[in-house]
Amino acid sequence: MKKSFLLVFLSFIALKINAQERPKLVVGIVVDQMKMEYLYRFESDFSENGFKRLMNKGYTFHNAHYNYMPTYTAPGHASVYTGTTPSMHGIVSNEWFHRTLKKEVYCTDDASVSTLVPGTETEGKMSPKNLQSTTITDELKLSTNFKGKVIGMSIKDRGAILPAGHFADWAFWYCKTGEFISSTFYGDKLPTWVDDFNKEKNYLAYTNKGWNLLKGKETYNESLPDDNPYEGKLYKKTPFFPYNMKEMLDNNDPGVIRVSPYGNNLLADFAKKAIEKEQLGKDEITDFLAVSFSSTDYVGHTFGPRSIEIQDTYLRLDETIADFLNYLDKTVGKDNYLVFLTADHAGAENVTHLKDNKYQVNNINYKNVSSDLKDFSKATFGEDLILKYDSFNVFFDKDLIKTKGLDFVKVKQSFKEYLYTKEYVKRVYTEEEILASSPNDELLGFISKGYDPTQNGELYFVYKPGYMEYSATGTTHGSPYSYDTHVPIIFYGWHIPTGSSHDKKVITQIAPTVSQLLKITMPNSTKSEVLTEFFTKK
Repeated sequence: MKKSFLLVFLSFIALKINAQERPKLVVGIVVDQMKMEYLYRFESDFSENGFKRLMNKGYTFHNAHYNYMPTYTAPGHASVYTGTTPSMHGIVSNEWFHRTLKKEVYCTDDASVSTLVPGTETEGKMSPKNLQSTTITDELKLSTNFKGKVIGMSIKDRGAILPAGHFADWAFWYCKTGEFISSTFYGDKLPTWVDDFNKEKNYLAYTNKGWNLLKGKETYNESLPDDNPYEGKLYKKTPFFPYNMKEMLDNNDPGVIRVSPYGNNLLADFAKKAIEKEQLGKDEITDFLAVSFSSTDYVGHTFGPRSIEIQDTYLRLDETIADFLNYLDKTVGKDNYLVFLTADHAGAENVTHLKDNKYQVNNINYKNVSSDLKDFSKATFGEDLILKYDSFNVFFDKDLIKTKGLDFVKVKQSFKEYLYTKEYVKRVYTEEEILASSPNDELLGFISKGYDPTQNGELYFVYKPGYMEYSATGTTHGSPYSYDTHVPIIFYGWHIPTGSSHDKKVITQIAPTVSQLLKITMPNSTKSEVLTEFFTKK
């Protein structure tokens, strides 16, 4: 009897020790369109308890980059959580023309599921079915025998669904009705606490007070003047503080909160509610909360990286993160949670701003690229051989080429030579060249890691540095250049030493590093390269 009791007791102690080897909660934070440079440029205006707390008391990788193109939101989130690139996980863009299916595909579309919120049929038919690899969150579910909870959330559907993975308990995303929604992929009905949160219409507290500067105008000397020519308008309003968010809401829908700092605030409120109601981090089995702050991207696209609006958004996000960390301290415990923060991509400088300062670059109109390709085809071959131009990809009508008896290799070569006559083109590659890529060609390496031969085009080209396929105001991203690839990687909390590194790191190192820290299986397609700084004995 005594022996049996001793064995049970020892087993309990062993389980306890084993449990303590892992954090109670992992929080993955992705800040949409966050340039590493923002942490430097706005540093003097940050509080001590937000970004500075993460950097000063955690471990910061200053020279972290994406290692593929296109640098967009969906592939970025997928790559962070799978530890691999689009060529493997299959999320090759936000939406793309699928060459095998011959139709447009949105990254998280799923016609087989339904929304859980009436009136959101289009926005709610989403799932991770297009994601071909497992995620770190998937592997946590498997390693805990599905006992560890996994929840993903974002203002954007793709920012919630792809990080949460295939086995998530829930993924929630914001819609134009002002509600956080989900689909039948995750359950038959929303949790009661989500319904209650939606009924409270928490977005009104933010839109009603409007968007004014957080601090005195003199604080924003790191940005261009308010209402400069490189900014777009916010819901047709002059880009000038203060913004009447209530008026915008009255004339539009609750989606207006996305293009303001308050989208981040609302998401943080929702995240705290999830921790409370789902009891995340309350037992010895590790849970995972994936949070993606999207408003930074909406504001960046609209106003650009040198705007007062983007600076104010980051100053407010700094406060939001400080508050969220304090909440984790109180609810989960200071030594019980692990946080990593990164971005899904960075962002380019506004082309007009660069040009006005004598850098000879241009913004490119997508429609002009497409029509030019079609015009060349008609003039050269007497037919429009272009099936689609989409995000650097050229898709050919191979059936028509075959019918006309044309040599496809020569057709592609002809288009390749034509594209090289364009002022904006840096490199052009055929499918064959991409699949036979060599590490000696850096740009080709970026393309090959982002290329799926069942989905991408037969011809792929890269713009010259500084050129951008976008409007004259605001900014975008997508290129293989450092202004789009350079993002922060910061680890903080459970078992993370204080320090920093300026060695080059790549974004696909995050997932295998988290796997090693948690002592669980790595995602099935990961590159398996870890951030060794956490595993080197001092």
